[in-house]
Amino acid sequence: MGEFDLIARYFHRPDGQGPRHAIVPNGDDCAVIAPAPGMQLAVSTDTMVEGRHFLSTVDPARLGHKALAVNLSDLAACGAKPLAFTLALTLPRVDQAWLAGFSGGLLALADEHGCELIGGDTTAGPLAIGITVMGEVPAGQALLRSGARPGDELWVSGWPGEARLALEAFRGTLVPPLDGEAFEAVRLRMERPTPRVALGLALRGLASSAIDVSDGLLGDLGHVLKRSRVGVEIALGALPVSPWLATRPLAEQQDNVLAGGDDYELLFTAPAARHAEVLAAGQAAGVPVHRIGLLQAEVGLRVRDGGWGAEEPTGQPVANRWTSFDHFKMA
Repeated sequence: MGEFDLIARYFHRPDGQGPRHAIVPNGDDCAVIAPAPGMQLAVSTDTMVEGRHFLSTVDPARLGHKALAVNLSDLAACGAKPLAFTLALTLPRVDQAWLAGFSGGLLALADEHGCELIGGDTTAGPLAIGITVMGEVPAGQALLRSGARPGDELWVSGWPGEARLALEAFRGTLVPPLDGEAFEAVRLRMERPTPRVALGLALRGLASSAIDVSDGLLGDLGHVLKRSRVGVEIALGALPVSPWLATRPLAEQQDNVLAGGDDYELLFTAPAARHAEVLAAGQAAGVPVHRIGLLQAEVGLRVRDGGWGAEEPTGQPVANRWTSFDHFKMA
């Protein structure tokens, strides 16, 4: 099978199948696309490399899903509605069963979010997947990392830490090990994450800043603090702990939630006066949201070992011992 046969069989969508947003779709040297009137275009790119971002044994349908999901997560953090994406796929060989699974998982998620595949490239080499995704957001309403203010509450969606728990299970580092049911549950969170697109849309005009959790909660939070020029105090007792993670030792729970990464949950801030609205937004999106900290004027990240008091974290200060993922520092 040649390159163009591969594209036609596994990635071309016949007329009437899948979303259509492009003015000129896949098939020319360039696709032509434009957001709706009054909208701005949000664009993000992610690359996934075998052995670095995923295991060689991962199910190809799950890999196709995740490859797009991590990009849709960026749109969610921006409050943008998915529109279209391109795919650059490097393959060591043509494996038709693998391609059928991969494209099936990829396009199923694309259809779920109305996101059209409008072009890309294929080539031979070590397995790598590059996706550029485009979304639209009302002019001036994009959620950014730079909008957090002192007095805002810090929130996180869902159940961060489960993907890292799965990774450690694969590495064989867990004592005691996970049982079969727990392993399959957290493995699904690592291999088939859910992009919080509906929550991101619900947070437009409500959240003051946002970022998705890809490299670890505290590490990604650091980007918000730097761009917003604020500090934060986090309550360890307010961190969300999933039922699967709750069975693990306390230190392991904290390590996975704060420094795990690969969660693709949303970490965001909002004014304290809008606390009830944030809870309602999470409920409307079908995603639990958890208040875990308070933004402060004094720069830096501070952790306390208590829960949440009347208006702020409680307990004694705790040294920050957590380090998030970095592709080059950890190479």
